[in-house]
Amino acid sequence: MSATDESGEWLIYRGAGEPHDGILRLPDPPPWRDFRRREGAGTTETRRLGAYREQAVSLRPEAEELEVINAALHLRRPLLVTGGPGVGKSSLAHSVADELGLGEVLRWPVVSRSTLQDGLYHYDAIARLQDVQIAAHSGTATEPGAPGSVESIGDYLRLGPLGTALLPGELPRVLLIDELDKSDIDLPNDLLNVLEEGEFTIPELQRISDRLPGRTAHVLTHDGRRVPVKDGRVQCTAFPFTVLTSNEERDFPAPLMRRCIHLELGRPDHARLASFVRAHLGRDRERGGNDLILRFLERSRSELLAADQLLNALHLTQTAPDLDRERLADLLIQRLDRPR
Repeated sequence: MSATDESGEWLIYRGAGEPHDGILRLPDPPPWRDFRRREGAGTTETRRLGAYREQAVSLRPEAEELEVINAALHLRRPLLVTGGPGVGKSSLAHSVADELGLGEVLRWPVVSRSTLQDGLYHYDAIARLQDVQIAAHSGTATEPGAPGSVESIGDYLRLGPLGTALLPGELPRVLLIDELDKSDIDLPNDLLNVLEEGEFTIPELQRISDRLPGRTAHVLTHDGRRVPVKDGRVQCTAFPFTVLTSNEERDFPAPLMRRCIHLELGRPDHARLASFVRAHLGRDRERGGNDLILRFLERSRSELLAADQLLNALHLTQTAPDLDRERLADLLIQRLDRPR
């Protein structure tokens, strides 16, 4: 569907103060911003931030980068990926998962308030207490498996992305710990033992394990499955391929660096940018947008830019071809290191 209406106007919102049905002419979203459900591989998954397939195929590592990535796979060590915004740090996890058939990437987006417990598991003690009170009031508290009972404790536990990645399995999961440099100062140190040992305990289950059938509780995972946890301990059998990303906004402690394989992704060259555009938009748009690719590369020598900005400019200027390409590109590709 074209981004322009019959009069050639591409503006959906016109700021005229009069309601109209322009939203019906809104074209399909770019692939990396398509939030609709798609069928694939026998399952239905929500493809946030673009279809994960597009993220996976957009990355084309250089030979030296491939060696570092494979070193992390062979050594069962976390891969710390650093570099500027938009160079493909997060896409690397999706690329490995897609090529090796390791399933959906378990993503943990880190913020300043994130704690190790957020990544491992969450126990909803308040909901359990409320269910105990309701069951006591209704006279069902003594029934086996009643809400809030010892047998039902798994209903109040949910593993986080890190906890889910450490579940035992024949093949490793892919775990993306995104933007670790935005975390509280303690989180990198708190991760050390879990990443080294590949296991953790759930005290809420350990305390009552002798009262659980088979000493096992069935808990919910980050990706919505029910899994058994025995004696309150989660131990991996295949260490997850763990990608920690950083925009280099801070340094990490030496003990964490020692346990990781470090990969630095530099500024993309013309070949990598062209491949990135081709994977997302197709070969025709790559060729038609070569002038903007060259313009982006020239600016990136002295300005901090992200490849996502280039995609936005190419998609919009080629979908609505009557626009002033250079003017719109300058509006969309603004330097990220501009002083406030």
